Amino acid sequence: MKLLDEFKEFINRGNAMDMAVGVIIGGAFTAIVTSLTSDLINPFIQLVTSPMGGGEEALSALVIPVAGTDGINFSSFISACINFLIIAFVVFMLVKGINSLQNVGSKLKKTDKAEEPQFNPPTCPFCLEEVKEGATRCPHCAGAFDEPAKPTPVEK
Repeated sequence: MKLLDEFKEFINRGNAMDMAVGVIIGGAFTAIVTSLTSDLINPFIQLVTSPMGGGEEALSALVIPVAGTDGINFSSFISACINFLIIAFVVFMLVKGINSLQNVGSKLKKTDKAEEPQFNPPTCPFCLEEVKEGATRCPHCAGAFDEPAKPTPVEK
């Protein structure tokens, strides 16, 4: 039963849900990038690398025949490299954007805290030791205060 409760807690965390959404969107994005490279970029590469100007000759020019296999296909390797670079660049830009948003958020939090007045803890006027707020006697020297101890504002 404890294992089931821990699993529920894990699933209900925001991080697990964010990760699941990221994996699903990443899979969909990978399909888009794969289509981009196979349907748009590869034909352009074949057109540029072919001395004949494209067609079947261009495709065969990028494949080295090896006995017993389909051969070494440079076209699909180039496609995979381009896929990787596009996806890595998009992930880099997303992380960069998220980090800049977090920096802006932390700066806003710092400005909110800076506006709040800062106070020093109350001190005994006789022995200068720290005392609790509202104390009427010092626990260190037993000095009696005229009024309950109050914090003092921090001088800037």
